[in-house]
Formats: sequence, C-alpha cells, structure tokens
Amino acid sequence: MSAVAHLPAASSAWLPVSPCAPDVCLRAQARTAGPLRRAARLTGAVAVLLAGLPIALALGRTAWRGAVTTRWSRLLLRALGVRVVTRRGFSCIGGSPRARAVPGEDGPTLLVGNHVSWLDPLVITATFACRPLAKAEVGRWPVVRTLAAGGGALFIDRDRLSALPGVVADMAAALRRGESVAAFPEGTTWCGREMGRFRPAVFQAALDAGVPVRPVALRFLEGAAAGRGTGERAAPSTRPSYVGDDTLLASVLRIVATRGLVAEVTVFPAVRLDRPAAYGGRAHRGQARAALARIAEAQVRTGLMEPEEQAVAA
Repeated sequence: MSAVAHLPAASSAWLPVSPCAPDVCLRAQARTAGPLRRAARLTGAVAVLLAGLPIALALGRTAWRGAVTTRWSRLLLRALGVRVVTRRGFSCIGGSPRARAVPGEDGPTLLVGNHVSWLDPLVITATFACRPLAKAEVGRWPVVRTLAAGGGALFIDRDRLSALPGVVADMAAALRRGESVAAFPEGTTWCGREMGRFRPAVFQAALDAGVPVRPVALRFLEGAAAGRGTGERAAPSTRPSYVGDDTLLASVLRIVATRGLVAEVTVFPAVRLDRPAAYGGRAHRGQARAALARIAEAQVRTGLMEPEEQAVAA
C-alpha cells in the first residue's frame, strides 16, 4: 500500500546525506522478543503483504482507497509488533506575519514530517487517509510497487532534479482533488535523536493547490511504559531507524525483535499563508515556500522534545 526504499549515501543534486549510521545511532533494545514471537511477527507480516496484493490491484482510484490503505497499514504495523499512538501538538506561530494556524480546518492538507524509517509512510497512512510520496526505487520492486501504487503512492526520482516540477504538479493535482498528500521534506532518514532541515520544494504543492500544511512529528518509543503502563517511563528508540549503510532485512529483524515498540505521532494544527495572492511572483513563491518550511520544521522539532525539554524551551 505504501513503501519507501532506502538509498545509500551517494552524490545527488538535491539528495542530502544525514550523519546517522547504524554503528553510531542504534542502541540495544530495552526488551527483546523471544524467537517464537519474532517468527510469528515475520509470518504475520508476510501474510498481510500477500493479502494486500489483490486488494491493491482492485483499489485503483476508488473513493474508499484511503480508508482501505489506512486499515491495511494498521494491520501490517500490528503484525510487526508496532503500536501507533497519536497526540495533539500545540501550535504557537510567533513573529510570522505571513502564516497563521488554522486548528479547525478540515479537508485536504499537505502532511509533512521528520523521516526516521521505512516504517514512516506506514505510520502516516495508518493515521491519515493520504497519498505518501515514495522514492522511485520502490517502482523497481514488483510486489512493493503494486502495493505502493494501489495505496496511491506518488513516486519521486531524487536523482533527477528536472523531475521535481512534475512531482510537485502531481502532488498539487491530488490535493485539488481532495486527497491529502504526505511528504518528508528532510530528503533522507535520520535516527530519531536528531533531524535535518526541511527543504522547501514540496511546499509549493500546497501553495499551488491552496491547501494548508499540517506538520507531524514522528517518534519511536520502547520500554515498559511503551508496553502500556507498568509504571516505568518509555524511552526514545532508535531501533526502527533506517540510516547509513543499513539493510532492509537488518532493519526488519530489529523491529520484530523489539518488545513494546510504539510509533508516537504528534499532530499539529494546520498552517496557512495569510495572503497567498501576495506571493505570485517567482521570488515571492520561493519566500513563501521557505516560510512554510521553517514553520513546519520548528513545529516538528518541538514534537520530538521530551516533556522536560519542552518546558525549558517554552
């Protein structure tokens, strides 16, 4: 239904490289699942993937594609042993005459969040009915391509800068049709303890379609409290991160071996420009994209803070 492929560090006109690497960022899991539980999770995940193939082929552009993709994503995450929890983030946009928060606005939005793992598109589609932006390499994997396309994924070739306007146009078209779109503007994955800068290009789709931007912060937690309240605090987990020269198989095996793994999704109010017509010129459009990127990035960073850090920052 949705997927993202991992790219090794390589030169590209607009693909940033994060400093994260498995040998530096990965920590031992707090609680380890036994061999039977790991085998059951892997078997369940394969079953969900195979069951999704005929569903993906039948979905097409049906009105209920988003709802089906959401349920399928939740089922796959559950099979892998990942529980998704959501919380509401607080929005305070100070010192910006260009944008304002629109907490009560419904309808299609450009969802933007930090990028940690190949799990991220699954977590987003399990939380929102949306079309994720996936790397073009996904299209070279026959089974995954079918699942991603069936779930409405939009594909982007990060090695072709000339393809960017077309991708933005496709995103804007989907937004105009009333479909929300999810993107990860960092352009690469980080381990979850830090995050990169939001690159502004994808924000043009929201401007062209006249829809707001909704920042979303993704954190992974593990430990006793993550396993539903045994009195101990959950700790941030880097086990699901997919960085550096990591392999998909190694990442999957780490995830199914971790007990009490939680994907925490902090949803912030949508953000909209006050006077979008004022940004009609090329230079002004760049300023508008940059403003939205800075605001969304700042919101997401607050969602990655621990409660104590948030109190100090406030």
